[in-house]
Amino acid sequence: MLNIAILSRGAGLYSTQSLYRAARVRGHYVRVIDHKRCNIVIEKGLPQIIYEGERLVGMDAVIPRIGTSVTDYGAAVIRQFELMDVYTATRSEALIIARDKLKCLQKLSASGISVPKTFIAGTTADVPELIDKLSGVPVVIKLLESTHGIGVILAHSRGTAISIVEAFSKFKQPVILQEYIEEAGGADVRALVVGKKVVASMKRQAEPGEFRSNLHRGATSTVETLSKEENEIVLASAKLMGLDVAGVDILRSNKGPLVMEVNASPGLEGIETTTGIDIAGAIIENVSKGIRHFNGRRRR
Repeated sequence: MLNIAILSRGAGLYSTQSLYRAARVRGHYVRVIDHKRCNIVIEKGLPQIIYEGERLVGMDAVIPRIGTSVTDYGAAVIRQFELMDVYTATRSEALIIARDKLKCLQKLSASGISVPKTFIAGTTADVPELIDKLSGVPVVIKLLESTHGIGVILAHSRGTAISIVEAFSKFKQPVILQEYIEEAGGADVRALVVGKKVVASMKRQAEPGEFRSNLHRGATSTVETLSKEENEIVLASAKLMGLDVAGVDILRSNKGPLVMEVNASPGLEGIETTTGIDIAGAIIENVSKGIRHFNGRRRR
C-alpha cells in the first residue's frame, strides 16, 4: 500500500475524484492536499512542508493537479517535495516549461517537432509586419498562459489584431501570434500520455461559428484513433517536456500534424467520459511503477 497525496485546490473536481477513487480501488492510502495551503519551510538540511499546522511526512508519492492561476507557487510546492525526496508524478521544472506556451513551443520546434508558425512581438509596432509573415489574417492571438480557451482570440482583420495586441500590452500581458490552420475546421485531437504510452485520444470539434475546440466552450468530442505519425509525435512531445502524464493537442494541417500544446495537468473528465477508458487508473499504476524505479535509484 502506498501513501499518496493529490495536490488539488478542489477535492470535489472530477479529475481529483477520479484519481482518488482509482488509488483507493488499488488499496492505497490517499488524501487531497490544497497546495495553496502548504507552507514551505526553508531551513538548512531540513526541507519541510507544514499543512494544517503539522509537518507532512511519510508520503510515497505526490500527484500534482496545479491550476494555471497558481503555477509558480504550485511548482514551488512540488519542488519542495522533490527536495524532501518524495516521488512526484510531475516534476516542477516540467510543469513550468509546459505551462508557458512560448517556452513549450520553443522547445518543441527546436527539437524538430512541427508546431503552428508562431511569433511573439517585442513591440506592438512590429505587429503589422508579423501578421504579413503569417500570411495575413485571420490570425490567432494567445496569452502565454491560458486555459479552457480563455485568452485565445481569432482576429479577422489587421486592425483588430493590432488593437488586441495593444490592449494586452497595455496591461503587461505578453501574447503570441499564431497562424490560423483553416483546414483543421475548428477541430483538434487531444491525446493522453501516461508513461511511455498513449492511453486515450479523442477529436474535439468546435461549435459552428467558433474556432476554439475546448469542451468547456461547448465543443463536442468523439473517440479518435491516431495515425502512426501522430502517435510518435505525441510521445516525443511528452518525453521532450519531461512529462510522465501529459495531454498533447495536435492540429491536422495540410503540412501534417502540428503540436499546438502540451498540457502538464490535463483534465480527465472529457476524455474519460468520451473514451470510457480508466485514465486515472493508468496514472495510479504508472505512479506505482515510478516509485519502484525511484526507490531503486535511491538505494544504489
